[in-house]
Amino acid sequence: MKLLIRLGSQALDVHLDDNPTARDLVSLLPLRLSLDDYAATEKIASLPRRLSTAQAPRGITPLAGDLTYYAPWGNLALFHKDFSFSAGLIRLGRIDRGVEYLARPGRLDSEWLRGSE
Repeated sequence: MKLLIRLGSQALDVHLDDNPTARDLVSLLPLRLSLDDYAATEKIASLPRRLSTAQAPRGITPLAGDLTYYAPWGNLALFHKDFSFSAGLIRLGRIDRGVEYLARPGRLDSEWLRGSE
């Protein structure tokens, strides 16, 4: 399944993983979210509710371009830099195109939509 994240005139194409947490995210679409800088490594966004963590791994080592869910805080994290292993982090998918836009400093308003298959 594909996801489209619009950032003004720019767009991120995301290929979603097939897991319960990613499917739960899709059930919330469409969404409008503010993406905020975090640790000069990722943009984070709060969700209207927590996502399912069924069958989730203990954690992952995220790479630039990973779309993730941080279960302890209940927020999304979009990585524009590689990072170390993080317990409670669940990969939802991979940004296919546009990850460079996430490295821009400051808040980004975004619209999250189902992408074409």
